[in-house]
Amino acid sequence: MGEYILPIEILIERFRMLPGVGRKTAARYAMAVVNMSVEDANAFANALLSVKNDISFCKCCGNLTDGEVCEICSDEKRLPVICVVEDVRALMSIERVREYKGRYHVLHGSLSPVKGIGPDKLNLSGLAERVVNEAIEEVIIATNPTVEGDATAMYITRLLSSFDVRVTRPALGIPVGADIEYADELTLSRAIRGRQKID
Repeated sequence: MGEYILPIEILIERFRMLPGVGRKTAARYAMAVVNMSVEDANAFANALLSVKNDISFCKCCGNLTDGEVCEICSDEKRLPVICVVEDVRALMSIERVREYKGRYHVLHGSLSPVKGIGPDKLNLSGLAERVVNEAIEEVIIATNPTVEGDATAMYITRLLSSFDVRVTRPALGIPVGADIEYADELTLSRAIRGRQKID
């Protein structure tokens, strides 16, 4: 028998499915739900369902959207530059800096033969087409500076080698082994401004 009655134990286990949430934190979240009004609990449940039912991936770049195309891809003022990122959190981190004015391409992961993640498991299929169709002048490969991120960057560099496009990688400030989403705004700003061509 668990520490709490069955419905609360089930809710605790659901909260534990979230990354970084252990049993104590999950129990605290579950008790907070117990103490909510019925209206707040319904609003909470509806917000969860809305995220799952109303949000999809942008058919152009892979960003989250509540339509077919995200707001960034719909913005005609964006520069003809594509920043390739591993996930939406990295995209949001770069957007918060307000230094970058181009477009994005979200891979939804990075190459990892150990985990069985090959090029076919990433959102790579439309990248080359976008370079041609959108007259892209530069592709910034902003994958995480990890073994997997570097391997992904090299793969994309080879993929785009036959196209007339400048391929760069953010340079200054992001330490090796760190995730872009945890970098502060100044570090990300310097990294975007100081990007360098990949030879």
